[in-house]
Amino acid sequence: MEMRLGYGAGSVRLEVEGDERFEVVLPNELAGAEEETAEIERALDDSIGPGLEDFAGPRRAAIMASDITRPAPTSKMLPPLVRRLEEMGVSEVLVVFGLGTHRRMTVEEEDRLLGSSAGLPHLQHDKDRCVRIGETSRRTPVEILADVASCDLKIGTGNIEYHYYAGYSGGAKALLPGVSSERSVNKNHAMMTDPRARSGSLDNPVRLDMEEAAEIAGLDFILNVVLNSKKEIVRAVAGDFVKAHRAGAKVVDEMYRKAVSPAEIVVACAGGRPKDINLFQAQKAMENAKEAVLPGGSLILLAECAEGLGHPVFERWAGEAKCAEDCVERFGREYEFGGHKAALIARESLQKDLILVSSLRPELAEMVFFRHAKTLEEALAMARERQGRGARTIVMPYGNLTLATRG
Repeated sequence: MEMRLGYGAGSVRLEVEGDERFEVVLPNELAGAEEETAEIERALDDSIGPGLEDFAGPRRAAIMASDITRPAPTSKMLPPLVRRLEEMGVSEVLVVFGLGTHRRMTVEEEDRLLGSSAGLPHLQHDKDRCVRIGETSRRTPVEILADVASCDLKIGTGNIEYHYYAGYSGGAKALLPGVSSERSVNKNHAMMTDPRARSGSLDNPVRLDMEEAAEIAGLDFILNVVLNSKKEIVRAVAGDFVKAHRAGAKVVDEMYRKAVSPAEIVVACAGGRPKDINLFQAQKAMENAKEAVLPGGSLILLAECAEGLGHPVFERWAGEAKCAEDCVERFGREYEFGGHKAALIARESLQKDLILVSSLRPELAEMVFFRHAKTLEEALAMARERQGRGARTIVMPYGNLTLATRG
């Protein structure tokens, strides 16, 4: 059987041998809505918790939107949402791209995300222009962008999928880290060392802290979507930032939580652009796939990484580590956002054989604890040499979306 696996803006070919040594783990995907706008309108009509109409009166609204590293279909969500706000009498609508601590976007990237809504007032988050509102019970400072804090109505948008330490994306993440200060982000993200901070977990200190911060900051409403692998809208949810988010997370589980019998070799595809734009993003597919790999097995990550590693601290921590053990030990005694990514990869490299198929220079891939392969065929040959020609192989074509659990 021949498969195409997403890689950058294109794909690579993989021939899967038709015998018991190969297993292709595909999600239980739902088809995209026939009319995506109608599905968004339905969610707005059937809000879980308060509806938009319950917020009639405010004059200024801030809509927090995802940046270019996320697949959220902002251009599809904005028109019906803005139209309803205008019908409610909201006179000023500001779209704020939630960069968190990510790089600034280009004008072309902004226009691509906004689509037909490009004429709306919009700006990108500036982590240095935040105002303090309070503090969570876990001692995270609640500091958000002044432009958002000053608005009467605060709305979060985004997509819901698995997230390797917040459990799921979406919901309160639009506010923290989306439009929060670096101090807030670092304090919140430092909780990822807790064993409960893992993909697919809602009993998760990182997620719960985000939601407490959103409550303090006054996040009024969310509009989130669940996408399939074709980036089509399967389900939209709207309303309370916890209740609506949980409804969306349930759909994600129905589609993408898969029980597997671990194998010696696993191929995890990061899903193509934007999920493999850099290794900082693509590593999430590795986290989703790690339970599918036997101890000592080979995990092949397929990710173009056209923008390199994607974070200067990530690169610095990896470069400063004398070995993988050194990086893991450092993470145990200090936290620096970006450094965590190096430590997580280092930790996996001590338990598994990590192979990266990407456009990175070989020495850069090796610096971040992977063996480098130019092609997927080369990576499979490397893995089979270590694991044996008869090793079982699991292929996860949608590793960015699918969460492997031990069956």
